[in-house]
Amino acid sequence: MTEAYLVAQDLHKSFNEHKAVDGVSFSIEKGEIFGLLGPNGAGKTTTIRMLSTVLEPDSGDIIVGGYSVRHNADAVRNLIGVCPQELALYEELSALDNLVFFGRMAGLNGKEAKAQALSHLELLGLKERAKGRVDKFSGGMKRRVNLAVSLMGHPQFLFLDEPTVGIDPQSRNNIYETIEALRDKGMTILYTTHYMEEADRLCKRVAIIDGGRIIALDTPLTLRSKIGPPEQVTLEDVFLRLTGRSLRD
Repeated sequence: MTEAYLVAQDLHKSFNEHKAVDGVSFSIEKGEIFGLLGPNGAGKTTTIRMLSTVLEPDSGDIIVGGYSVRHNADAVRNLIGVCPQELALYEELSALDNLVFFGRMAGLNGKEAKAQALSHLELLGLKERAKGRVDKFSGGMKRRVNLAVSLMGHPQFLFLDEPTVGIDPQSRNNIYETIEALRDKGMTILYTTHYMEEADRLCKRVAIIDGGRIIALDTPLTLRSKIGPPEQVTLEDVFLRLTGRSLRD
């Protein structure tokens, strides 16, 4: 039996009278890329913020690497890395200095922070631009630096929140290959995206959330097979069938 690295147990979260998350439960296997998909306002962001210790659940719990988010959030934070959708970079600094800064914030000494920074920049095809200022980088390069920052401290569990938004195909492919390499080395990853083809390529399983509840959870192939011949049905077809075609602006 495969070991679960993250277990979400009956999570609930409300803001005033709005029930943002309503009984969400799932587990993520060690070494798995797990997709969490949902339209705007579905409860996905709130769920991720609870999983990553930013928000405390009203009820329920999350176990990450054997530690409870409710009772030992600091231990969980030592295990996780977060690559946010918004770029979290100091653009006046070089790529190397950004990574070293965040590495020191994660508790690394200067020597180890620099060594990890150079290793991560090489992994993402940026070692030759290590000393370049981030404000001179393309959008795709900034996204790759953003991902490299999340790897500082060698987390065991990685949250990737739409890491390929608005970038060129070459950078997107580099990020795909990096994520697959991290998985092959044993990292556990939660991946969110609005690009269904990404989830189909990368994720062993996906959960679709809407109305604060998980409405489907299975492998992409199985989900596609439930509505038609899997070679003719896309994960986007599944997503729209389950969540509807109404705009969620």
